[in-house]
Amino acid sequence: MYRCALPLVLAASSLVAHAQQHRPFPAHALRGELVITQFPDATMNGKPVRLAPGSRIKGDTNLWMPPAGLTGQKLVVHYTVESSGLVMDVWVLNPVELANKPWPTTPAESATWQFIPASQTWIKP
Repeated sequence: MYRCALPLVLAASSLVAHAQQHRPFPAHALRGELVITQFPDATMNGKPVRLAPGSRIKGDTNLWMPPAGLTGQKLVVHYTVESSGLVMDVWVLNPVELANKPWPTTPAESATWQFIPASQTWIKP
């Protein structure tokens, strides 16, 4: 009986450990506060946005999250925007990622700051 429970305990502990790691984000990812109002409509930093068809939201454990289940929640995220202006990829940040500051919140900031991919950090000019 206890042999069956051990794999579940190990799997759960690996998910917790994974949640505390810093995931690699693309250099064009911005940080913001996302609130899904009525999918696919949302607000990002208080401004109306729309999620792209095929957009993906990954939770702090890097697992996919259904957008409809997040309606009304304020989530600190990293996100990317496609060429049409729709939000494409969203990552809900874990505590390790939240502590990684500064991170640009606008395209103008990311254009003037320097991104270091190896350490996933930004340097302000």
